[in-house]
Amino acid sequence: MAEICCGVVSETEADPTCKPSSRAARRRRMEIRRFKFVNGGGGGGGFAGAYPRGGEAAGGRKRRRPLDASEVSCSDEERRGGGLGDGRLWRKAASISDDSLSLIRVTAMTTALSRTLSSPAALELPKEFPKFGVSSVCGRRREMEDMVAVHPSFCRRRSDPTTELHYFGVYDGHGCSHVAVRCRERLHELIREELVVANEEEGGSCPTEWTAAMERSFHKMDKEAIAFNEGAAAAAAAAREKCRCELQSPECEAVGSTAVVAIVTPDKIIVANCGDSRAVLSRKGKAIPLSSDHKPDRPDELNRIQEAGGRVIYWDGPRVLGVLAMSRAIGDNYLKPYVSCDPEVTVMERTADDDCLILASDGLWDVVSNDTACGVARMCLRGKIRAPPEDAAAAAKPAPAGMGGERSDRACSDASLLLTKLALARHSTDNVSVVVVDLRRPS
Repeated sequence: MAEICCGVVSETEADPTCKPSSRAARRRRMEIRRFKFVNGGGGGGGFAGAYPRGGEAAGGRKRRRPLDASEVSCSDEERRGGGLGDGRLWRKAASISDDSLSLIRVTAMTTALSRTLSSPAALELPKEFPKFGVSSVCGRRREMEDMVAVHPSFCRRRSDPTTELHYFGVYDGHGCSHVAVRCRERLHELIREELVVANEEEGGSCPTEWTAAMERSFHKMDKEAIAFNEGAAAAAAAAREKCRCELQSPECEAVGSTAVVAIVTPDKIIVANCGDSRAVLSRKGKAIPLSSDHKPDRPDELNRIQEAGGRVIYWDGPRVLGVLAMSRAIGDNYLKPYVSCDPEVTVMERTADDDCLILASDGLWDVVSNDTACGVARMCLRGKIRAPPEDAAAAAKPAPAGMGGERSDRACSDASLLLTKLALARHSTDNVSVVVVDLRRPS
């Protein structure tokens, strides 16, 4: 608006709104005063004016409070330097009548309002997204092999287009990171395709349909990962120089990733898990695991491996053929069929007592219990504890694509940050990735 004021009346022309009268003549003869303009100022249009003393004008209208010389004057150095270093500009303008000033303000406000209303973003109502926070750190490992994916509103139900499905995933790679990266880029797309097909054919969302859709998606992801590892994918040549395993056998065949995926709907939580990452629900102050870790010494997993002709060898813990510390994963060509890509799917009804959902890699769960993790998350959501300012500032930086950092919530981000710091304080030796989703319903 200051530009408008300076453009309407210059130092050499008279006020066009003043009529030929004694009052107008007096105003034209008044001394020119300086106006101080502050970039980005609000409220009064971004400038402060120095008006002549004299009490009330004719007609009983009060004039603005006159400013002292110290408020409007600048030093010689500032004049020679062309203004103040912080972006403030000094300008001169002729004295403007109260009527003209009011008209200019109304015009400027109307113009700004019309520009705001004409913007498509202003006309669009804000969408409701679940609150979440993400934290992923390399920890004491030399390489970062964890990946996180967050896709709010990644799919809609055909029967109810207004119902949005929200996707959260944590992938813990081993051997290298390129399978986890591939899962981050593709798994949510494969699940969306399966859900679209299921909606068109069945039109329902019963637990059996969710399970079938998740299993088909994970099998497709596994085939893509194997093709990528074997060099059949076109992207393999481009990634060959960037990947430390160099996408060459036999090193590349030992590359895989876990995957724990959660789809949050208004009435359900669907969790699919393959590997030793974990999903835990906090409900009414209690921790409810929504997935079970696929460890080689789990009784049912041990039987499955042995029936397929494999063995579980204890080498720094139970391992499939003495190599892999988990019994299910995406990738790992050379351990098929002992290592399966079949996910275990859990469908949980949401209630008003739900607090939050935590998805994390084993870097957290190896040293932090379910109850402790849920307790920390609940205290952060209630505002009882917060992450240190330096950690909060680091979390405020733009997140990599696919992590949803532009919509993350402060309380959930604090919870995820504190959980990663707790894992590191307890000497976790693995990468640590945590996603916290606020499930509390608005009161």
